[in-house]
Amino acid sequence: MNGRVRPKLASLSDFQFGAVATETIEDVLLHLAQQNEQAVQEAAGRMGSFRETRIVEFVFLLSEQWCLEKSVSYQAVEILERFMVKQAENICRQATTQLREKTEPQNWRALKEQLFNKFILRLVSCVQLASKLSFHYKALGYIHTKEELLESELDVLKSLNFQINLPTPLAYVEMLLEVLGYNGCSVPATRLHATCLTLLDLVYLLHEPVYESLLRASIENSTPSQLQGERRFHAVGSGNHCSKCFHPKP
Repeated sequence: MNGRVRPKLASLSDFQFGAVATETIEDVLLHLAQQNEQAVQEAAGRMGSFRETRIVEFVFLLSEQWCLEKSVSYQAVEILERFMVKQAENICRQATTQLREKTEPQNWRALKEQLFNKFILRLVSCVQLASKLSFHYKALGYIHTKEELLESELDVLKSLNFQINLPTPLAYVEMLLEVLGYNGCSVPATRLHATCLTLLDLVYLLHEPVYESLLRASIENSTPSQLQGERRFHAVGSGNHCSKCFHPKP
């Protein structure tokens, strides 16, 4: 440890639910619903492609090693996926242009190797951006200079138009727990918070099988088509009725 003090993570006693004004809760719920609807529309069936269990596990382990909060882990996964989708879209766009203009094709194998070789660096950059902490340029045996990290972080920021502070599922969970805490609940909201974190970890690590299971159950079909999946994704993710779950106490 080299005498380094590990930062203290938030404990259950640090969380308090049911203390926010009703007007604030309603405004936040409406705002989250609008952001969620926009995110679902922009996803267009492409999200989930870079959520393999080993990738998410890598992010979780790295965040744990750096003693980062759970919210940082989820945000890093979201940033990484959005960035990689942008990279894939750019490659497809280049290929389409070359076919249309009949120009000399690019060396796609070399491009694939370049993306592969930089993936760990991109992942570390996304965790860095999510954490807003000082430099951690030695990640599980992969060593990069501060200059490389800065350049990589800038590439991620530019690709995402500097829009990285989007809500993760944890934001919705904690807001709903705030509603429960305000309205009263037989189980303490702080205890539910710990359970929700465990479930969120599981959903992130097993994203594809969890989603497929929920999809089959929701449409009552064991072999849903891709179109059914995309339609159901948009229907569930629209979130227009989100604020209706809040019922102020008399």
